[in-house]
Order: sequence, then structure tokens, then C-alpha cells
Amino acid sequence: MPNQLDDLLDRLRDVQEEVQQEIEDRRAAFRYRIRRGRVEFDADIRRRHRELRESWLSFLSRTRLLVLVTAPVIYALIIPFALLDLFVSVYQAICFPVYGLEKVRRADYIAIDRHHLAYLNGLQKLNCVYCGYCNGLIAYVREIAGRTESYWCPIKHARRLASTHDHYTGFADFGDGERFREDWDRTRARVSRHHR
Repeated sequence: MPNQLDDLLDRLRDVQEEVQQEIEDRRAAFRYRIRRGRVEFDADIRRRHRELRESWLSFLSRTRLLVLVTAPVIYALIIPFALLDLFVSVYQAICFPVYGLEKVRRADYIAIDRHHLAYLNGLQKLNCVYCGYCNGLIAYVREIAGRTESYWCPIKHARRLASTHDHYTGFADFGDGERFREDWDRTRARVSRHHR
């Protein structure tokens, strides 16, 4: 018998699907398609985008000095991000088969496509590549960590968190020692091929 939490999660998934459908509907208005992984706009849209592009000199002239000064600090983070990507990918490649966990596909989380927009100058495109990679990487790492937590420690925390991964709602309730083992087995079975 479904409980109130299951009903709320079903409603949440329905709303999330409606949001995704609205985004898809808006995409259609901009007349592009994706062919072999490449974004293609209609010729007249591409031409209009080039007309809208601001030169990088104009772009930089409107940027506050402190923003320019801090840019190297932001870009220096590429080193720990790349190392995180490497280490988490190696971890997943070695450990997930042992645990029977399905591997997380990087391409489902990391999207680098904004550089196809002709209305962005080179600096803006570089910024968009960086943000697409870093934010996608964080989502990729979060999913790997979420699957790991589902396998090893699927217990909700005592306090409310600002944000949780998608697996969290199925975790055992904090303090419910009576159902802990049953909930743990059920949660582990959801993410592990070995326990299905």
C-alpha cells in the first residue's frame, strides 16, 4: 500500500515531467535540431545569431574590474575538477562492478553544447564550456555518490538538508531501528544487480 511519501514523490515526478515538456516545447520555437551530436540551427536563425554577437572587447569593457581580477581564481578550479573527474571515474570503473551497481554515464550529466551558439563571442563560449563541464561534473559525481550511499548507508539524516540526491527519499528513516534492515535491503536491491 503506497504511503503519503510515495504519493508525494509520484506527484513530484509528474511536475518534473511537465517542466521538462515545457522546456522541450520552448526549444521547438528556436528552430534547431541535433544531428550526430551537433546542434544545427536554420540558416536564417544562424545569421541572426551572428548579428547579435557582441565583440569580446565590448564584452570585457562592460565587465567590472574585480570580476576580471577574480577570473583566474575561477579558472584555476579546473585542476581539482579534472582530478575529481578522474578519481571518481576510476572509482566507479573499479568498484561499481564489484557492488553490482549500474555505472553512471557521464554523457547523461555533462553537456558541452553552448559553444554552438553564434550569438556568443569566444570568451562567452569558453565560459559556457567551463560551466557546462563543472556543473555537469558535480551532477555526475553526485549521482555516483548517491548510488554508493544507497548501497552502503541508506539512512536519512536526523536534520533536514537543503538538497539531496534522487535516491535519498527511499532511504530508511533516521531512528527506525525496527525497519532498518528491511529498508536497507530494499534500497540496496534498487541500485544493485546482485541483490535483485
